[in-house]
Formats: sequence, C-alpha cells, structure tokens
Amino acid sequence: MRHYNLGFISDEDIYKHVKNTVLQYRRSIDLNEFNANIVDPIKLTFDAKVYGKTMEEVVADECFRQIDKSDTNKIGYFHQQLFNYAGMGWIVPAAGFDVENHDLHIFVEMKNKHNTMNSASSPKTYMKMQNKLLEDDLAQCYLACRGDFNPLQGCALDCFH
Repeated sequence: MRHYNLGFISDEDIYKHVKNTVLQYRRSIDLNEFNANIVDPIKLTFDAKVYGKTMEEVVADECFRQIDKSDTNKIGYFHQQLFNYAGMGWIVPAAGFDVENHDLHIFVEMKNKHNTMNSASSPKTYMKMQNKLLEDDLAQCYLACRGDFNPLQGCALDCFH
C-alpha cells in the first residue's frame, strides 16, 4: 500500500475513504433521474443552434452536466467526512452544522461549487450561526468554501449568488 503520511488519517483509512467515494460516483443517468431535474427546453434549443449540435448531443451534454454535479457533491461529502478521522473532538453530526468541535466551540458549514449559498440558504445559514453564537458565548462559526477564494467576499464567488 502507498504511504500518504497525512498524519491525521492512516494510509489504510484514506485508501478506503477514497475508494468509497469513487464507488459512489455516478456513471449513468436514466430518464426518470434526468426528468427529476427541471431542464429548460428553450435553453437546450439555443444550445443546439448556437453550438451546432443535434438535440441528442445537447441532451447527452445535459446528462453529463447532471452526473458531474452529483459527483462534485460527492467530493464535498469526501471533504466533510475526513473530519471523522481527525480526532481531537472533531465530529460530523447527523444534524446541525456540517462539522463540529464541542471542546473548541467550533461550528463549520461547508459549501462547494454546486452546494452554493443562494438567496434561500444564505439567510438560513446566517441565522443558524447567529443562534449558535447567542447560545454559546465561546462559539466560533465558520463558513468554509471549496473552490476559488475571494478575500474581499469570503467564500468563492460561486457560493454567493
């Protein structure tokens, strides 16, 4: 087995964690899954005409986009679940914040490019953090974003639409 020398996780555990993530990747999509997402037929028509593609090619591109979005969410899950191996009080609770450390009073919401901070989730996240700060005088709440970082706006521009 390869030696990763990550310190907070054994070589065997990181191997298993990566393997489990790869096994969760989507490789196909059926018609019901495709239709579960709202697809704009006007956009598909424009895409076909603008890019000189057949409707079949545009639908195949949309299928790939949906699969890729799902797989990107798996990478977010991968990052979050790494905290299960960190020890020192870090947990990934079933409910609440994405990552918590009660000993250090740290509470983290994690976002990635496809799990964005939109107009609905942004106030909800802010209120969740505000409630935690009011409940626990020592609490530190963080919003951690995977992707491009803009120091003037905090998380990646993708996280704030």
